[in-house]
Amino acid sequence: MNTFNATMASIDDKQTTQVNKNQDRIIEVRGLHTQYGDNTVHQNLNLSVYYGEVLTLVGSSGSGKTTLLRQMLGLETPKYGTVKVFGRSRFDCDYKFLKSIHNRSGVLFQNGALFSALSVYDNVALPLRELYTLNESMIRDLVMFKLAMVAIDAEHVNKMPADLSGGMVKRVALARALALDPELLFLDEPTAGLDPELSESFVELILTLRIEMKLTVIMITHDLNTLAALSDRIAVLADQHVVTTGSLKEICRHHHPFVQSFFKTVINQAKTDNNP
Repeated sequence: MNTFNATMASIDDKQTTQVNKNQDRIIEVRGLHTQYGDNTVHQNLNLSVYYGEVLTLVGSSGSGKTTLLRQMLGLETPKYGTVKVFGRSRFDCDYKFLKSIHNRSGVLFQNGALFSALSVYDNVALPLRELYTLNESMIRDLVMFKLAMVAIDAEHVNKMPADLSGGMVKRVALARALALDPELLFLDEPTAGLDPELSESFVELILTLRIEMKLTVIMITHDLNTLAALSDRIAVLADQHVVTTGSLKEICRHHHPFVQSFFKTVINQAKTDNNP
């Protein structure tokens, strides 16, 4: 089955975690308003992320996807509105809880964002060393374990990021993101820049780790195949807020112009399948 057909098949056949709207929310965004000068990015934006799901954010360039992700991470502060993580406000809590959120969250940035002056080993070891509670022997065992989880062999641990392929950079960055066994994993364009074969293997890796580590995943992607393979729910950002959320099948029924444009291939294929 080719990549496109696999995407289409996943709409009806992909086995995913069923999201129970009555279950606890791991992230809750309410009344978010973000503004840079005269430019309003978010206005009365509301969104919930539930424990154990994979939620994908999609939207046109400038719709505020990355800004929202950064606000969930506490890297940016909105003009007003609330972002609750693990039941408490992201912007109105003490240092101890902020540190707890940091240790319970992992981030895979779009280009990996490995530290160019650090080896593969030291990149993954960094968050473990920042705990100041582990000796080097324990850190080494954990680093090697995390690298093995993402299929990076021991022969690569002393290499520098510049010596790695694009796929290896992504895997090392994922190992670093998972170093502290987080509950929350943020993925920013996880398969961007990878060829189809590497992209597919990376998606399979995330699917496996998502189950093994019981992760909740928030992802940004423009790739329909990645979106279809990983997402339990999709949130569409347009007109400065979340216009709809749902499964891929549900989203494709929405009549917003961005939805009809972005998911055009999927929608057209569904029409063809329904009218042989």
